[in-house]
Amino acid sequence: MTQMTQTRMHIGPVQIGIAVCTLATALIHLYEAVQPGEDLRTWFILNCIGYLVLLIALFLPQLFAYHRLINYALIAYTAITILMWFLIGLPSASIGYVTKLIEVLLIILLVTEDLQGRRRPSAYPAS
Repeated sequence: MTQMTQTRMHIGPVQIGIAVCTLATALIHLYEAVQPGEDLRTWFILNCIGYLVLLIALFLPQLFAYHRLINYALIAYTAITILMWFLIGLPSASIGYVTKLIEVLLIILLVTEDLQGRRRPSAYPAS
């Protein structure tokens, strides 16, 4: 049998920031989805669900062996969300700009967490 790897994730300010930013952007997308006359309702709901699923996966102990991969997936998902906002045509509502700032901060926090994990040998299980 293989040796059991560490299954506890370090929870500090960076991880709390990741959770707060991810929840904030998910809830803002859900809020936008329920606005009357919203043409992108389905996309906003799916975006909310995507953020929530990735957040849960990121902190789920059973998926700790895949933490780094999930971290990268959340970075990519957030970057695609930002890119799509630009491609749609920069909606003029100020909530869109606030959401993009939160998402940029989320990417910064996720990259920071990855860099911290690389410095701590026990932070990620051996592949």
